[in-house]
Amino acid sequence: MLAAPALAWQEPTPSAITSTKFVSEDIFDLEFASNPEISPNGQWVVYTRNSFDIMHDNTKRSLWLLNTKTGEHTPLFADQASYGNATWSPDSSRLAFTSNRDGKNQIHVHYLAQNRTAAVTSVTSSPRELSWSHDGKHIAFMMNVPAAKTPFAAAVYTPSKPAGAEWAPKANIVERTYYQRDGAGILADEYAQVFVVPSEGGTARQLTEGAFSHNGPLVWLADNQSLVFSGNRSEDWEYQTSEADLWQVDVNTTALTQLTDLPGREYSATLSHNGRQLAFLYRTDAKVPYQNTKLRILDLRTQEQKELLSDFDRSVENPQWINNRSLAIQYEDRGLVKLAEVSTRNRLKTGVEDLGGVYVSRPYTSGSYSLARDTGQVAYTQASSYRPADVAILSSVTSTRPETLTQLNEDVLSQRELGQVHEITYTSNYDDTEVHGWYITPPNFDPTKKYPLMLEIHGGPHLAYSAMFAAEHQRYAAEGYVVFYNNYRGSTSYGAEHAMKLDGFYSSERDFGDHMGGIDALIEKGFVDEQNLFIAGGSAGGIATTYAVGLTDRFNAAAATNPVINWISKTLTADSYLGQIANQFPGMPWEHYEHYWKRSSLSLVGNVTTPVMLFSGEQDRRVPMSEIEQFYQALQLQKVDTAMVRVPEAPHGVTSRPSNMISKIEHTLAWFKLYMKD
Repeated sequence: MLAAPALAWQEPTPSAITSTKFVSEDIFDLEFASNPEISPNGQWVVYTRNSFDIMHDNTKRSLWLLNTKTGEHTPLFADQASYGNATWSPDSSRLAFTSNRDGKNQIHVHYLAQNRTAAVTSVTSSPRELSWSHDGKHIAFMMNVPAAKTPFAAAVYTPSKPAGAEWAPKANIVERTYYQRDGAGILADEYAQVFVVPSEGGTARQLTEGAFSHNGPLVWLADNQSLVFSGNRSEDWEYQTSEADLWQVDVNTTALTQLTDLPGREYSATLSHNGRQLAFLYRTDAKVPYQNTKLRILDLRTQEQKELLSDFDRSVENPQWINNRSLAIQYEDRGLVKLAEVSTRNRLKTGVEDLGGVYVSRPYTSGSYSLARDTGQVAYTQASSYRPADVAILSSVTSTRPETLTQLNEDVLSQRELGQVHEITYTSNYDDTEVHGWYITPPNFDPTKKYPLMLEIHGGPHLAYSAMFAAEHQRYAAEGYVVFYNNYRGSTSYGAEHAMKLDGFYSSERDFGDHMGGIDALIEKGFVDEQNLFIAGGSAGGIATTYAVGLTDRFNAAAATNPVINWISKTLTADSYLGQIANQFPGMPWEHYEHYWKRSSLSLVGNVTTPVMLFSGEQDRRVPMSEIEQFYQALQLQKVDTAMVRVPEAPHGVTSRPSNMISKIEHTLAWFKLYMKD
């Protein structure tokens, strides 16, 4: 077996260093593992191997198989089709997955011993959230189903088009409250429903109906006669963005039973081995931008509930039963994703803390694990500061001795000299808030020299950066920058108080002080050229960037990716308006104009003298292109150097295609080079 990689912020060994710097073309050669699923008997791990296709400029997803005993690493399905949702049968003999290998996404089942594969559905939409019944006879899944026409749509007369005639596309009627989503555009009038199909193939049966919110995962109860899912079946569910309950549907009669009714969201259920308890995650309906997610247990016999880790000041994620007395969880802590075991008696024991590496471009916290029901072994995505996610296994949840089963990037990154990642903790310039972060020094770093500094700010703001590998940051470091990034107030993984310190002040002088405190701390170290300071960020980081240049002229230049410029126009045009207005602002924009305006970068645009490059996807529905245009035109009116880079067809996740990731990096480098002082 291969040795585990170094902890997140340890430096690479000298033997791994060559004289070749990391270049943008290398991004197409990167790979990363995701969704490792270990078989119930612990013998196999199937995972999604993600690679960038240079010919089609997208992410290619194939399924690979690992033998945990021998370390054998073989392709299961690696061709031009796309694969996902891999799920083991209870006896470890079969693997269900979805693929478009026959032209349209369907559920397939692969028989390991026979090395044979068969499609088991012939459905009209894309299935997801696959779940095997305990006896292996059925597979439950979710799929979107068109709703009946509304009275208005049904009443519209459409004349017949003559044969061969070329008419304009039909008009879209929008009547839903939640009608658009970034990356999908205007949503079809369809809703997710629960289905079940025989695992040997057959006709899929629909178990739920109605224009409601239904969500997975799907959990079979012990008798194989009922399924549990999360949903909101209120007529006003679109307005209730913080509300969902656990529901039970009878597979034979389709009768529905509501299992929970707490004020908030109950979701991500999982069944204990004896079938008597459901563990699930819970968030209250408090109108706040952030709160910790809690772990609760429902006794299916008595209907009594209890909460575990009530005083734990972190959000719990991905609960999975180890046995009837304890569960595995993952949680974020100070920029690390940790694996832990929690007993039903409220005892917590932490294991490894190097889950991550699934988000390649920037160092967001990420990662997942799965648990072998029969053996207690764990498979997870393992990463470091110098490598994206590989697959590793553990003998148990609390083991700290992983075996790394893959080395997906050694062929590329072992031949590159990467910048070294360092940890930093300092005090904000605004108040006494402690801020934690990292900085990358360029290859061949000489501490006696001075280097330009780039501050790069994460999005969210209720997300977190980690010390894990980031292609964008390493690329900037390769060009000679000290790259600084932090988890400013509002970031997750430091407790609810830290995350809530931006409530009502996003963006503001407060997070600005967090960033400037870090810059000053790095200048004090002696290797930063304070005449060459640059600032960049995306989404919430783009907001912080455009707000910062309205407060200071210390930066030579700025690069803001998809920033909100005007909160009034943003909330009334973006796809996130329902939840954002309710949870982030004191009320409607027309009722609290002054608050929305004060948080908007446009309110400070008259102060800006810093050259600003704006980078955004033209199909962004989270931060519509009109936001970028407002700032661009305002700066042009003031004759401030500015450039607007518009990426065709790209949504809010503008760097999801590798060429766009490269484009963002290289446009930023070119813009900053114009304003670099000798």
